[in-house]
Amino acid sequence: MKIKQTLLSLAISMLIGSAANASTISVDESNLNTSITTNVSNNSGSSNIAGSNVSLAVKHVLLISIDGLRQDDLNWFVKKYPTSTLAGMVNSGISYTNANTPFPSDSFPGLVGQVTGGNPKTTGIYYDDAYSRALLPVGSPNKGGTSCKGIALGAETGYFENLEPLDKNGNITIDAGQNIPNVYPIETTLVPGYPASVPASILSLVGSPADVRSKLIDPANLPVDPKTCTPVYPHQYLQVNTIFEVAKKHKLHTAWTDKHPAYEILNGPSGLGIDDLFAPEINGVVSNVALDPKNAVDWTKDNTDTQKYDTIKVASILNEIKGFDHSGVKTTGTPAIFGMNFQAVSVAQKLNTSSTPEQPKNAKQLGGYIGSTPGPVLESALKFVSDSLEQMEDAISGNPDTVIIVSAKHGQSPKLRSDLTIINDGDMINALEVAWSKTNQKIKPLVAHAMDDDGVLLWLNDRSDTALTFAKTFLTNYTGTGISSDANGAKISKTFTNAGLSAIYTGANAAKQLGLTTADQRYPDVIGYAKIGSVYGGGKLSKIAEHGGNAIADRHVPIIISGATINHAVESKTVSTVQIAPSILHLLGLDPQELQAVKAEKTAVLPSLK
Repeated sequence: MKIKQTLLSLAISMLIGSAANASTISVDESNLNTSITTNVSNNSGSSNIAGSNVSLAVKHVLLISIDGLRQDDLNWFVKKYPTSTLAGMVNSGISYTNANTPFPSDSFPGLVGQVTGGNPKTTGIYYDDAYSRALLPVGSPNKGGTSCKGIALGAETGYFENLEPLDKNGNITIDAGQNIPNVYPIETTLVPGYPASVPASILSLVGSPADVRSKLIDPANLPVDPKTCTPVYPHQYLQVNTIFEVAKKHKLHTAWTDKHPAYEILNGPSGLGIDDLFAPEINGVVSNVALDPKNAVDWTKDNTDTQKYDTIKVASILNEIKGFDHSGVKTTGTPAIFGMNFQAVSVAQKLNTSSTPEQPKNAKQLGGYIGSTPGPVLESALKFVSDSLEQMEDAISGNPDTVIIVSAKHGQSPKLRSDLTIINDGDMINALEVAWSKTNQKIKPLVAHAMDDDGVLLWLNDRSDTALTFAKTFLTNYTGTGISSDANGAKISKTFTNAGLSAIYTGANAAKQLGLTTADQRYPDVIGYAKIGSVYGGGKLSKIAEHGGNAIADRHVPIIISGATINHAVESKTVSTVQIAPSILHLLGLDPQELQAVKAEKTAVLPSLK
């Protein structure tokens, strides 16, 4: 049900909008991470909820990540839709208007931070596609014993859709290679007009830790541990425990729903933190390619499809609220900690044009923003998410022991099309290699791994001062012509300088940006902070925004905590999304100090909860 707004609540909404718009992050973007870390690490938290903004005991916490959602998006939506569910959560719960994600602002470190209480320097998770100097590459013999001895160290650590078995036609599928019979077609009923209609076939995707690892992840696609010659699963790559593991220690039931089976990482080092992981693959094909070869696209190429995909995950949460597993078949009891991510907003911000459920499929509309206002595709996605949250609230209705936390793994940049400059990073890295080979014949290629979205992260094979200086100088002097978009979504040319970067750090200075020393085996040798609008991709206008960088738009996201036990407050203090982890344990009456990252970083429980 939609929360009815009184004149008082509408007035509160207006005040929140004013307060949020007045809040700014007065820091240098190139040093944002250091500022945030110092601001949130001043309180170790407490498991005593007496005297806090919590009026009753909490037994269940539902954590929602609206990927891509920025604080200014929320402000706009609440103002335009004051009777929406999102507005109701803001007006009845605690709204943190100056919250920030970790850097890099990628999905993996963003969510890992929310469930561990740690920044990448502690968790060891810098990106879903990163690099480790202490592991062996994919393809190394990984059957145990001594079969991998003598292989040079250094491995791409890709934990995304690349891990899954392919179908017989070589396609990534939504069931991540489980080969569920008759999984296609997948038709869902979008809100309004819920309950959602989701085929039982896809909801039968396996969810136990053992099944996810054995059926949805191909060990041949994993990096290899040189000590054991065995594959390193996502959970083994994480350096600290998770809130799910703490809950399991106290014999509580847990669940999570996300976009790749690689989110098996959330199980934590034990591998057993999540009882029920539902991970339909977002980069799987939308339909049976053998029957529909013209539609060999994934769920991110059109926002109507993305909303349908998210509806599948919403169905799993509704089943769990009702006390079942994600399939709605097995009775398990409502989890103590559970949740999901929405992809619709992030995809709507990225797509140049797309359909929406409100218009015919062939009626393409502008993605992203029109000026500084969400365009029709993004507005549709925001409404869809709010209406989906309404379904969850209705399912929870009458249970005063459940709290919902809404935040985002990351934001998105740029907001204005006029700022966009897409730089072909493949051409850039190739040019770097050509220049390097002219002066160095011993160590080639120079770049072991590159990860460029709206920033540049490079891991080098040659880590000498000479090589680091060469890479920095090359990027500083790299100029060219990229592409941008006019106001109508048409491709236009746009020149760039300095590889589109505002600052470049190498070696020890790069490690320092992440709060590390050079002893760390995972940090990038080169970190380039992007100028506002620099996005790295190919030669097409395929995306108009990205995340992963250090821009305020990438990192300034909301945190809302609402539920029958939460009293209303607006918090404008600078906080971090890593504070969500100790706050969840605090709400459940568990000790946040049981989280290793919380102890290491002294991560505080969010204000107004203590």
